[in-house]
Amino acid sequence: MSLRFYDTATAEVRDFVPLNPGTASVYYCGATVQGMPHVGHIRSAIAFDQLVRWLEIRGHKVTVVRNVTDIDDKILAKSKASFGLDWMEQPEDGVVENEEWWALAYRYEQEFLKAYDTLGVQRPTYEPRATGHIPEMHELIQLLIDRGHAYPALDDSGDVYFDVRSWANYGSLTRQNIDDMQGAPDADPRGKRDPRDFALWKGWKEGEPTTAAWPSPWGSGRPGWHLECSAMVTKYLGMEFDIHGGGLDLRFPHHENEMAQSQAAGHAFARFWMHNGMVTYQGEKMSKSVGNTVSPAEMLAIASPRVVRYYLGQAHYRSVLDYRPTSLQEAAAAVERIDGFVGKACSKVYGGSFAFAPMAHLPPAFGEAMDDDLNVPRALAVLHEAVRGGNSALAAGDTAVAEEALNKVMTMIWALGLDDVQDPDGQSSAPEHTALDSLIRSQLAERTSAREAKDWTRADAIRDALAQAGIAVEDSADGVQWSLAER
Repeated sequence: MSLRFYDTATAEVRDFVPLNPGTASVYYCGATVQGMPHVGHIRSAIAFDQLVRWLEIRGHKVTVVRNVTDIDDKILAKSKASFGLDWMEQPEDGVVENEEWWALAYRYEQEFLKAYDTLGVQRPTYEPRATGHIPEMHELIQLLIDRGHAYPALDDSGDVYFDVRSWANYGSLTRQNIDDMQGAPDADPRGKRDPRDFALWKGWKEGEPTTAAWPSPWGSGRPGWHLECSAMVTKYLGMEFDIHGGGLDLRFPHHENEMAQSQAAGHAFARFWMHNGMVTYQGEKMSKSVGNTVSPAEMLAIASPRVVRYYLGQAHYRSVLDYRPTSLQEAAAAVERIDGFVGKACSKVYGGSFAFAPMAHLPPAFGEAMDDDLNVPRALAVLHEAVRGGNSALAAGDTAVAEEALNKVMTMIWALGLDDVQDPDGQSSAPEHTALDSLIRSQLAERTSAREAKDWTRADAIRDALAQAGIAVEDSADGVQWSLAER
């Protein structure tokens, strides 16, 4: 089977034929850094991380761009509100006293990076900030004006708008008729030819910080949200590229507007549009007002990063992922079954260190599932079938079959990025670390059994053998922990 993805623009699964053979160019929408990351942000990042990893496995050299929107109405509003705070106050959204907008944006940007790194989301090739690309945005606006698709506001406010009726294909991404659309409910209609026209440039207004405005041919101001992505993707990936991704909630108006303004400027733009589904709470949309939101930090407080990544990445990327109170327990049980087999197999088959050659052990059924629009649920079924087969082989004493299963399991873990998460101490759970942890824990389990049987000689011998290998063992009320001893 050839590599195939669902394209939102054509509403069909199509063969992936890259613009340039042997390469792939991917842009997916990153964070608007106005607050702490929520679970939807991270689910989206994991989905596109899985995509990038699979493209690489299938032989493509991938260039990835993930933007940072670091200037936005809500960022400015939160910063402004912080100057009215007393240091004794502790606002729920985490704003600190007297925090400039750019400091607030940077602080939250670091929180996103921390969450991405913890859950094994690979850093993109480029991660541009909107504020670093103002000249490119000016060029794009002027091009749209010259081509008759944009105009300065009719009220001399300094705003510049995209004329949606000037572009016949407006609405094609989401298959909407322009006459059935409504303007954004919170958008100011003044200065527009049509209430559906959207801002490319926002003129500076009284009360806004002067640091959040840049000079332009149309007056001091800042870019509109939709314009930012078009300018940045063109700079880093060119006028045509392979895949544009983001959450399903971004299809309209953000991606619709992105596509319209880019194509109106003469750019072919994205060949595929890929959108990941939302995360719900027991069938209901997550909402702060309802109080049913769950953050990545809350998940990580009750489960390991590997379990959280497994949970957020286990569903098909286009489907809704429903969170229930037992979701992480179920994911933890699945991860424990995998790790339990890896530990036993490493101990019985190798009895020590072990290394594997990933691509040499990629099961065909796993590859077929991933080639079919990243069908991760089917791929995980292949992974768990290999675990069951490996356990059966171990029980039968068939080390050759167990070894083959172990190599397949480790390869699939690697392909899904489950080995790249970070432990709370910041250490990466690479395959060799996972294998080492499993080996040591099997020894610690044997030591525990010996202690329970009051076989102190055997228990001490295991501890001494680990110590000689540079492993420090610590007994505590929370159980037995191990770490590399300081040399």
